[in-house]
Amino acid sequence: MSDEELARMLQAEEDALVMQQYVTNEHRGQVEQRIRPYVDQVLMYEEPRRQEAARTTVPVDKLEEKALIALAREGNFKPAKDELDHAFLLQLLFWFKQSFRWVNAPSCDICNNDTMNQGMGVANPSELLYGASRVELYRCKSCSSITRFPRYNDPMKLLQTRKGRCGEWANCFTLYCRAFGYESRLILDFTDHVWTECFSPCLGRWMHLDPCEGIYDNPLLYEKGWGKKLNYVIAIARDGVYDVTKRYTRKWHEVLSRRVMTTEPALRIIISDITREQRKNFDSEMLVKLDERDKSEVDEIERNLFSKDDPSISLPGRQSGDKEWRISRSEFGSDEHCSLSSSSCPVRKCVDEHVTKIYNAFRSVVYQLAEQASDISTATEVLEMLRRILISLKNSPFRTRRTTIDSASTNSLFRRMLPSFGQLFDALSLKCKSGVDGASDICIASEPVKTSVALPVVFHALDDLVNNLTGCKKLNEESLSWPLLKLNRICSGFVLASGEELPFGIATSAFDGTRVSKWEEPNGATGCWIIYKVLDNRMHELVAYELMSANDAPERDPMDWIVEGSGNGGSSWQILDKQSAQKFEKRFQRKTYSVKSQSFLANAFRFRFVAVRDAKATSRFQIGSIDLYARTA
Repeated sequence: MSDEELARMLQAEEDALVMQQYVTNEHRGQVEQRIRPYVDQVLMYEEPRRQEAARTTVPVDKLEEKALIALAREGNFKPAKDELDHAFLLQLLFWFKQSFRWVNAPSCDICNNDTMNQGMGVANPSELLYGASRVELYRCKSCSSITRFPRYNDPMKLLQTRKGRCGEWANCFTLYCRAFGYESRLILDFTDHVWTECFSPCLGRWMHLDPCEGIYDNPLLYEKGWGKKLNYVIAIARDGVYDVTKRYTRKWHEVLSRRVMTTEPALRIIISDITREQRKNFDSEMLVKLDERDKSEVDEIERNLFSKDDPSISLPGRQSGDKEWRISRSEFGSDEHCSLSSSSCPVRKCVDEHVTKIYNAFRSVVYQLAEQASDISTATEVLEMLRRILISLKNSPFRTRRTTIDSASTNSLFRRMLPSFGQLFDALSLKCKSGVDGASDICIASEPVKTSVALPVVFHALDDLVNNLTGCKKLNEESLSWPLLKLNRICSGFVLASGEELPFGIATSAFDGTRVSKWEEPNGATGCWIIYKVLDNRMHELVAYELMSANDAPERDPMDWIVEGSGNGGSSWQILDKQSAQKFEKRFQRKTYSVKSQSFLANAFRFRFVAVRDAKATSRFQIGSIDLYARTA
């Protein structure tokens, strides 16, 4: 920000403060009445009984595994505790988003059909027991019976009902955060929204988390994405109350003009008084620590207040709640399909060596099948046995994965072929040991997360191999070629793209070997690109590539594209292949293409996707996977 821009903003702030003296109400009661109920509410999160009840509903082992996988995909296979805690918190957010249900109007309790609002009712004793002082009434459109929707304030009850609107979502999610030891706050937005903040030691600061939207660390979501006209944003925690409005705006002078409930000095006194009450039993060491943290937070917020937001980040309008309700609240944003995305992607490292190892490992398996299987059906049966063994491993605890192969569960051909699976087990970070009575034990060979990262890849590779096998007339030496064998896949490079969806549609998702992810370009329907730079500038001759359609939305599939290579890291490009009018007939369909251009050694490759299947129906582009294959030395 230039000195001139800063001077203008400071002058606007001063003018707003002067105007505030004439329009505000000096009486503190109105503000204090908004804050006080939440002070009592956050203290419920500290009760061991509630925390234990929350923890028992969480699939901790699965979330820990997902956290480790997320870090491993960034190349971090041995994270520090703070890094793992941060990653677990994000997985807790994503899990909560999927496990809690938003309620526009509840379904009928009698026939499960749609209902319509009939006003408010009187809370009964069982509802009051869990803090439901407000009860909404809904009449069924089919059977006319009345369904009650108590607005529970006790997070213990919400652990059972697992439904509500933003108040219930933030209330319950903040309990979960405290239950796992995160310093947490409930955030009250006086323009009618509630969310959570947690202190991240990994980041060294407080982090915004909105459980309704599943979005984190994007505090400008409401002002920039939803279009909210914020006034007061107050953080309420066990250790105090904080005015954090400045974290959520880059238009402070405009926000200040809307803060008319009381003056700024009066607000500071209210917050200080409540915080002093909450800390009255804290020891001196804790008070010093909190004072230091408070000062650090104020410095951080003031620093960021005058920083420019990143124009390449697109923040969505509100996604929770039905469309009419969001529009009525002016929180819809500018684009119905808008999502968190970036038009200025960082260079990302592909952590996909395991994918290439898995593909290469199937070579010895397929060769043994060609020699020993009597027909395609027998070969497929062996691969299905392998799948069942891997499923057994997948379903066991990820830190101690183990399964036993005994003679009763496998046929003689599979047992004879077991040594040929050795390279595949290595690629999965597994080892095979001799057990008792001729059985074999398969177990973890190194870091458990390596197996966790690789297992989804091998399942999808198996599906593809079985599909290609069934397409063969017979399994012999003539059929032992690409795409049945996918050798010399290029890996471990760096990727840059024209844009990407955050956090699940990033560019490296196109190279991770799984169906559960995809690269999505929010503005790519009429043209986008992705560049793959080879590790250490090694030179490769591209002989083939493979594209896979993503999980949904066929209108976003690529239809026309150009593949280019560069021998100088991207300074100049040569066309290697062109395709037009291509159509993926189904989801997760792989289409293979041979590169017929003359030999060209390149250390970078670029895909220019020129058109999608139906640009009139979407602004987006997506691809499930991209695999590049070099000539074998």
